[in-house]
Amino acid sequence: MKVRRAEKRDIGKILELLVQVDMVHHKGRPDIFKGPATKYSRDQLEAIIANDNTPVFVCTDGNDIPLGHAFCIHKQITGDPVLTDIRTLYIDDICVDEGARGRHIGKALYEHIVCYGREQGFYNITLNVWTCNPSALSFYEAMGLVPQKICMEKIL
Repeated sequence: MKVRRAEKRDIGKILELLVQVDMVHHKGRPDIFKGPATKYSRDQLEAIIANDNTPVFVCTDGNDIPLGHAFCIHKQITGDPVLTDIRTLYIDDICVDEGARGRHIGKALYEHIVCYGREQGFYNITLNVWTCNPSALSFYEAMGLVPQKICMEKIL
C-alpha cells in the first residue's frame, strides 16, 4: 500500500468511492441523502485535485489502483473577534472501498493526513461524522479524535 496525492487518472475510482460514501449516508438518513449519488462531478474533482488548498490523497494497491481516498480542506478564520487565527486541516471525506475494508487503509490515509498537517504547520485536524455511520465514528475515536462540538437537530 502507498498513500499519495490523487491525480486526474484516479477520478473514475474516486467517483465510485463517493457513491459508496453516499449510500452509507443514504441508508442511515434517507430523509437527507438521495443516494446513489456523488457530491462532486468529474470536472469538479479535476479542480479539487489541482488545488493545493484542497488536497486529496489516495491509498493504492500494488498496481497503483486507489483502494481509498481522503479529501482535505485548508481552513483558517482570521480577524474574528472571538476565535483565534489557527490553521485547521479539515477532513471532508475518508472512504475505503467496501471490498478492501479491514486492511488498515483508512488508518494509513489518516496517518498520512496527520503527517501532512504537521509538515504544513496546521494547528489541528477536524472533521464531521454522521451518527448514522457508527463504524466511521468508532474508526475516528480509535484514531484518537475527540468531539470538538456537537451539532444537534429536531425534525419537525
